[in-house]
Amino acid sequence: MTRRHLTFTCAGATLVGTLDREAASHATGLLIVSGGNELRSGAWSGQAQLAARIASEGFPVFRYDRRGIGDSEGENLSFRHSGSDIAAALAAFRSAAPHVSRIVAFGNCDAAAALMLNAPALAIDALVLANPWTIDGEEAPQAMPASAIRSRYLAKLANPREVWRLLSGGVDLVKLAKGLRKATSSAPVPAGLVEEMKTGLSAFTGTATILLASRDRTAQMFSEAWDNADPRIRRIDSASHSFSDEAAREWLHARLIEVLRP
Repeated sequence: MTRRHLTFTCAGATLVGTLDREAASHATGLLIVSGGNELRSGAWSGQAQLAARIASEGFPVFRYDRRGIGDSEGENLSFRHSGSDIAAALAAFRSAAPHVSRIVAFGNCDAAAALMLNAPALAIDALVLANPWTIDGEEAPQAMPASAIRSRYLAKLANPREVWRLLSGGVDLVKLAKGLRKATSSAPVPAGLVEEMKTGLSAFTGTATILLASRDRTAQMFSEAWDNADPRIRRIDSASHSFSDEAAREWLHARLIEVLRP
């Protein structure tokens, strides 16, 4: 497997990308779009490791720093305005690996949101969208979503020690009542971004897979705002937002391979 660093331009700024590939590789490639202000290597080099593993299985992988992040020049305009960066990265990927005729794009968190917003205008064949961000802004809300509260109380009720605390008077009943009210409420989720994501995804002509770590807060916020009967959703019982534990890492790898090998 070879790893090549290269540069390309976007709106007059020089961006830096990395291409991992085998000498003989498939005609399907993976584009990794970083979330937040994350470097193309990912947290704890997780995306670099993922890219190397996927590439070793014969699928070229391209990842990059968008404008204003890491090694790339320009102003960081956030995920909301990253469509041009994704398009420029796609063009650079195709130029560096001209044999690639089918591209799967993978994004986690607000990178998933960016792909949903921009996919109809991009030359992408398939999307893998992990724990999509649903809040207009870059700061997570302080309030815990109702789904997370329900999960917490169900876990407590499954614990004999917690049941004994309740029966023996060791639980603050006022606090419990407040928690139960929150768990059964349907607090409104900011709809602007979510509706745009739905519109973008509905106009996308390729295939899409939505991956959720069911105990991750961002995934829970997404579930509050999305149709949970959507057949494109796949879930893993994990709290890891970046799929960093071994079980979640293996699950993510398997889901990506499924899409890369249609």
